[in-house]
Amino acid sequence: MNISKETKTVERERQWRIYQLQAEICRTLSDPKRLLILNELREGERSVTELARELGLNQANVSQHLALLRQGGLVKSRKDGANIYYSLATPRIIEACDIVHQLLVEQLERNQALAQEILRQ
Repeated sequence: MNISKETKTVERERQWRIYQLQAEICRTLSDPKRLLILNELREGERSVTELARELGLNQANVSQHLALLRQGGLVKSRKDGANIYYSLATPRIIEACDIVHQLLVEQLERNQALAQEILRQ
């Protein structure tokens, strides 16, 4: 089957747009405090006050990070009286974070093994 050059160009442009959106998600995840918040939310929904207390962070700072996570589509919120509760928009975000975490651990282990090998020489 011969795919036309135009079809390939359209597909490449579509992929580029998807990669741009993926990069936006990665930028949203690029702050350790936001990763802490997401990790805490794996246990269930929390209010800003609960998150600030449990993570030892300033409440205003937690609110700012939650706003970015919500804008990025990674968390959702619901209002209950005067409180707003946040939860993961999808558990898949935790799966993605766990995969990146495991990649980092493996990389650190390889680098440590390499460093030890070099030091023995």
